[in-house]
Amino acid sequence: MNPPAASWDWNSAWPAPAKLNLFLHVVGRRADGYHLLQSVFRFIDRCDTLRFARRTDARLRLLNPIPGVPPESDLCLRAARLLQVETGCALGADITLEKCLPMGGGLGGGSSDAATVLLALNHLWQTGLSRQALQALGLRLGADVPVFVAGCNAFAEGIGEALTPVGLPSAWYLVVEPPVQVPTAAIFGAPELRRDAPAIDPARWRPGEGCNALEPVACARFPEVAEYLAKLRVVAPQAMMTGSGACLFAEFFDAATAEAAAARLPEGMRVWVAQGLPAHPLGAI
Repeated sequence: MNPPAASWDWNSAWPAPAKLNLFLHVVGRRADGYHLLQSVFRFIDRCDTLRFARRTDARLRLLNPIPGVPPESDLCLRAARLLQVETGCALGADITLEKCLPMGGGLGGGSSDAATVLLALNHLWQTGLSRQALQALGLRLGADVPVFVAGCNAFAEGIGEALTPVGLPSAWYLVVEPPVQVPTAAIFGAPELRRDAPAIDPARWRPGEGCNALEPVACARFPEVAEYLAKLRVVAPQAMMTGSGACLFAEFFDAATAEAAAARLPEGMRVWVAQGLPAHPLGAI
């Protein structure tokens, strides 16, 4: 059960959980170039963590910037500034981000961080926006941000903003991090990407149905992804890629089986086991 809203304050450590795409199909493309997708987002208990300190001068600072990411591009600062401007809030914040999720991994780390900033500062600044309004702000930051704001495992359509909540069974996931960052734009821009998958009725989707249409492109363009996927499928034939890569995962009924599979992988591979969440840990905010 998620903590009640009243228990979250300026002293809290605010989680930004990873997501897995249990399938990801490309069903078309809009005139503006955005791809039309269908996917199921599953939250897992592997998280980045954010902390906030109140400022009265309206200044926004990320105290530990990510190397190579300028402030104007940082999603945490962009999310805080967008909320501040849209609500006319006179307060500011110092933000500390503890990164656990890899960049360019397909786990939604940056989008999840931005969503947690929106949820946390809306609560801490008492700006009073509804979750639906925060989702709309999130979409301006990135297509994956709204699902993290919405707070429920979901069947996503459109560019990722049309969400239908789904109930998912308890599960554990073995996740593998290949030693490469995969730029999302490189995968979606590939001419060989199939964009004509038949649409699935969200009400008829069942766990285990579908594949990741981006996986063949990522494997062809980033050999490390193909190599690690082949190794993972030796111990877990059901393994697949999440998002646009590079991370790979396999689902198991319990932690022991997932850990046993992880132990059979070659030494030197970065692997970990996470539990699927029934909802976002900030679902009560």
